[in-house]
Amino acid sequence: MLVITDGEGILGIGDWGVNGIQIAIGKLAVYTLAAGLDPETCLPIALDCGTNNKELREHPLYLGERKERLTGVEYDASIESFIQSAKEVFPEAVFHFEDFGRENASRILETYRDQVCSFNDDIEGTGAMVVAAALATTRVSKIPLDKQRIIIFGAGTAGIGIANQISHEMMHITQQPFETAKQAFYLVDKNGLITNDMTDLTDGQQKYARNEEDFTQLDTTSLLELVKAIKPTMLIGASGVAGAFTEDVVREMANNTIRPAILPLSNPTKLAEAKASDLITWTKGKALIVTGSPTSPVEYEGQTYEIGQANNALLYPGLGLGTVVSRAQKITSQMLREAAHAVSNQVNLTHKGAALLPPVSTLLETSTQVAYAVCQAAIKEGVAKTENITQEDVQAAIWTPVYKEV
Repeated sequence: MLVITDGEGILGIGDWGVNGIQIAIGKLAVYTLAAGLDPETCLPIALDCGTNNKELREHPLYLGERKERLTGVEYDASIESFIQSAKEVFPEAVFHFEDFGRENASRILETYRDQVCSFNDDIEGTGAMVVAAALATTRVSKIPLDKQRIIIFGAGTAGIGIANQISHEMMHITQQPFETAKQAFYLVDKNGLITNDMTDLTDGQQKYARNEEDFTQLDTTSLLELVKAIKPTMLIGASGVAGAFTEDVVREMANNTIRPAILPLSNPTKLAEAKASDLITWTKGKALIVTGSPTSPVEYEGQTYEIGQANNALLYPGLGLGTVVSRAQKITSQMLREAAHAVSNQVNLTHKGAALLPPVSTLLETSTQVAYAVCQAAIKEGVAKTENITQEDVQAAIWTPVYKEV
């Protein structure tokens, strides 16, 4: 398992240069803790492509190249050189891409998806986790996923990944093409609703751009006005804009949807689009809430509401373990989809106020179920080198520390 970063897009930090190696180490620690991946099979990698963080470049203790980041052809050549070298040394490795910059993350993933067994946790892991949360909300609201109207506030790497994974789930449910599925989405970035007249859109944003002629009478920079016009059933935050889901916005959403799904996913807590306690109060306990950071239970009018956390640690360790156990040649969309379903199926939603996602305290159990589901999907998709994998096989692959007596 290779966890690879170039340190450009570290969550909550930004461009951290080669210091991003600490993120790669941390992710691998979670692989071992949450899914029992043997540490001897884990390797953190930081690609030193320079840094645009001037303070780092001038710091006497900075260990990386003291130059601005590579761009364009030079950057792509550097990534290509690394991929080919890593393939030669580790022909059966899983390439986990982490915290690459917004302009590069999707392109690298798409370029090498069929060349190496790879995935991007910021794009695909986050997206699959939100699918798990979204599926849980539909079990309570009784609004099928393909009947939802979804505003995603924040159209960066995570926001696009969320849209991609949910749209794939919709396409699987309805057997309809992407052009139909994408009509459920309204993506909002710093310049407002993403529309096709904007000139600086990423490839991912272009896929979901709405026809600007449909919104000429609307202030598309106002989330409140968008909520009034679109009447969303689901509101997802991936913006890092603290407090963006204001009381007016939330109350307007609740006026049009009996059980609105509201997911302020930005973290850490100080960057969250709303507090769970406020969402419960403003919707009189009707909101279906998942947050991006750990949140204490909320008491409201004698009812306790447990708040689920969309923590990628619930999904990517099991995905990685299942990929390793099955010796999959690639990670397919169906493998990600089954991982999301496995997470969602771990919760019991029969009592009021239940959390919509499993607790982090049951990580190993959740990861085991995810890994088994991923193995079965890999076999069915024809990308696994190992067949007839049982639950016991997955359990047997889990590494546990054994300390020898001296």
